[in-house]
Amino acid sequence: MKIGLCQIPVSEDRNENFHTMQNMVRQAAGEGCQFAVLPEMWNCPYTDEWFPRCAEQEGGETWRLLRDTARAYGVYLVGGSVPERSGGALYNTCYVFDPAGTQIAKHRKVHLFDIDVPGGQRFMESDTFTAGENYTVFDTPYGRVGAAICFDIRFAELFRIMALEGAKLIFVPGAFNMTTGPAHWSLSFRMRAVDNQCFMVGCSPARDVSASYVAYGHSMVCDPWGNVVAEADEKPGLFADVR
Repeated sequence: MKIGLCQIPVSEDRNENFHTMQNMVRQAAGEGCQFAVLPEMWNCPYTDEWFPRCAEQEGGETWRLLRDTARAYGVYLVGGSVPERSGGALYNTCYVFDPAGTQIAKHRKVHLFDIDVPGGQRFMESDTFTAGENYTVFDTPYGRVGAAICFDIRFAELFRIMALEGAKLIFVPGAFNMTTGPAHWSLSFRMRAVDNQCFMVGCSPARDVSASYVAYGHSMVCDPWGNVVAEADEKPGLFADVR
């Protein structure tokens, strides 16, 4: 298979983010990718202020755009993550669509990003989001696949469950920052790949040093030996890898 990692530059203009996403998925399909992967919080800035402002119910505008984009370009679309509103709660949610535009999986981030590093990053995702409760695996013609979101990767048990359920490839939309990214982004993906003898795919937003939350970038693919077989830099762009 060929995987397209869409390292999207996220702006405060949601329509601009929508346009960028569609263009990158179209490019991925044009380059022969069967999967296109989006980053965590690709449709709005990664801040507690923006999450409730951009939250939608399943079936809302963003969901429909993801569905229609997967269908239009005939790819499996791992929809990064977006803020989902359900009842009185907000979730950090990844939708997955098949090439017909059918939703085949939905993962709500289980481990919320609450961190306070002295002299480094402080962020409390639990101030806004409710934690998900389930692991996520789904079947494709290429085998069984798992999905998780960003901080989930630090919890080995979740990935072991997916591996025991047969996942040979796990997608992790993420947005590590400039404190945790240089230290642990690559290490985390390599660890989980070796732990579970599976391929690990991480997709990050592009780095914007003027943003209130600066993503690390470096979207990557790791093989079961822990080798980084494909890695982007920090800049916007589509990065395709064949497995």
